[in-house]
Amino acid sequence: MVLTLEEIFETANMVLRHNLNIRTTTLGLNIKDCINSDFRKFRSNVRRKIVRWGEELVRQAEKLEVKYGIPIVNKRVAVTPVSIVMEAHCEYKRFIEMAQTLDDAAKEAGIDFIGGFGALIQKGLTRSDTLLLESLPEVLSRTKRVCAFVNVGSTQAGMNLDAVNLLGPMLRKTAFKSANGIGCAKFVAFVNAPEDNPFMAGAFHGIGEPDVTVNVGISGPGVVRSVVEKNQKCDLTQLSEIVKRTVFKITRAGELIGRELAGNMKIPFGIVDISLASTTAEGDSVARVVEAFGIERIGAHGSVLAIALLMDAVKKGGAMASGNVGGLSGTFIPVSEDAGMTEAVEKGALSVEMLQCLTSVCSVGLDMVAIPGSTPADVISAIIADELAIGIVNHKTTAVRIIPVPRKRPGQKVDFGGLFGTASVMAVNRYSAKGFMKRGGRLPAPVTGLKN
Repeated sequence: MVLTLEEIFETANMVLRHNLNIRTTTLGLNIKDCINSDFRKFRSNVRRKIVRWGEELVRQAEKLEVKYGIPIVNKRVAVTPVSIVMEAHCEYKRFIEMAQTLDDAAKEAGIDFIGGFGALIQKGLTRSDTLLLESLPEVLSRTKRVCAFVNVGSTQAGMNLDAVNLLGPMLRKTAFKSANGIGCAKFVAFVNAPEDNPFMAGAFHGIGEPDVTVNVGISGPGVVRSVVEKNQKCDLTQLSEIVKRTVFKITRAGELIGRELAGNMKIPFGIVDISLASTTAEGDSVARVVEAFGIERIGAHGSVLAIALLMDAVKKGGAMASGNVGGLSGTFIPVSEDAGMTEAVEKGALSVEMLQCLTSVCSVGLDMVAIPGSTPADVISAIIADELAIGIVNHKTTAVRIIPVPRKRPGQKVDFGGLFGTASVMAVNRYSAKGFMKRGGRLPAPVTGLKN
């Protein structure tokens, strides 16, 4: 890939003025080859592999930051879903010990987060899957870097409601074991989960991936907002073209960094995830992009149309710039990690129900949503099920990262710290779907899932 001098100056301006950065470089590691009948040797093998490759990722990423002047905010590792590799060691305490091994290895390697402590349970649960779920409150409250996920459905398989019903109680238990419920911020429930997603908390190294690979996630809401603000009189078609061209440039920078990083590490380059990912930095907000379109406050009527336009333009621009687009590739709308989203909740413009409307046309789903800690477990499970049903029917990836905050009521604020940001606790519907949820079973795959 050859960049012109003009493109180099444009990229430098994006970095200096509008918070362009590589949000994450995530190293995918297969740990199936670490399995040993001796559990201590198994853990030792896992730790050694993570430290070896993690340290190399950090070293090479830091060299590229200096070379190009583009910040690489997070260096992360994602491993093979842990429930798969633990099938020969199905004891509760061993899941806790493996999580601690992952946490210690990530710390030693200088890695920010490590993902993959999870399970693929879209059609049912093995004993290993069940024990992993049971261990999550301890794992998420006792470790600092370990992130967990479950994939509970797909368009081809439908949704495993029995598994979803386990998530509400698990999240409540996790919340009360960790300060401000922060342990829940490291867990995400998916449907149609991609195997190459570089973003936490849902990153894992899929079984179809090579032994080692690197995936890149970019972040450029500030850049997009800047060009939108300069073009206030264009119609929707012209607005889409402006966003598309901007995302093309952002993606080119991510592709350049990812390919060179992979080449320096002598491993395959995986994908560049073109998602617009909000951060807590001033101006780095997807909500502000939508408001620059002409929406007074995100959550107002018209917001779904605006997000749909933004999603489409992001995908088109990214697809033109890279032949290796993957992961989630869309628009994130995390509440606590996006100052504009948090402000919209505080002003009463954004509710859980409106958020779900927005997620019907964007990637990911309900993300970093704080709700009262008193919310019943069955209501939490029902919120998750509602959101994931959108993904199944629409043949799209969607997910839920929801945090029942102990001792907090609607309207109160909670500071999660660091990258997780600050959120206003959102009210939830006080009526229950308990009778419906306890039916359990599996939501049948929609007709769209039977095309093959």
